[in-house]
Amino acid sequence: MGFYEYSVTNRQGEEVSMKQFEGKVVLVVNTATGCGFTPQYKPLEEMYEKYHAQGLEILDIPCNQFAGQTPGTDDEVHEFCTLKYDTKFDQMHKSDVNGENELPLYTYLKSQQGFKGFGAGPKAMAMSVMLKNIDKDYKNNPNIKWNFTKFLVDRNGSVVQRFEPTEDMKKVEEAVKALL
Repeated sequence: MGFYEYSVTNRQGEEVSMKQFEGKVVLVVNTATGCGFTPQYKPLEEMYEKYHAQGLEILDIPCNQFAGQTPGTDDEVHEFCTLKYDTKFDQMHKSDVNGENELPLYTYLKSQQGFKGFGAGPKAMAMSVMLKNIDKDYKNNPNIKWNFTKFLVDRNGSVVQRFEPTEDMKKVEEAVKALL
């Protein structure tokens, strides 16, 4: 199965087929409202406003699997995002990205782009130390490690890149721009 054969549920409980994104560049992000990476909503929204007319879509999938950092209902998550970050892209239904209840879309995304590390710098070091305590084998499995992991899908539905939450958002924007 390819990217366009999957679907997710929106916050109204309706199925959203990835087919509706054919021919577009899609950034799939597992988000959280109470995380140290939550401020990434700002550059995500800036990217969306700058490139949406050129074909960028952001698929925001809130997830509460990482330290319970996404409390509340789907509507409360949406209200937080619109009030605090003025997001124009919608948030989907809160969903799991790892484990037995993970979205099949995430099973697919992880099979296409596995974990390659957190990079360098203080945030990367902090994530590595924290994850060693949670999963000693974290470097050797494709699981999502934390909130704000991003998958970049090109106009043909190929999952071309995975960005860990520690990645500089300017690099994410450069990769998006290169596909538009």
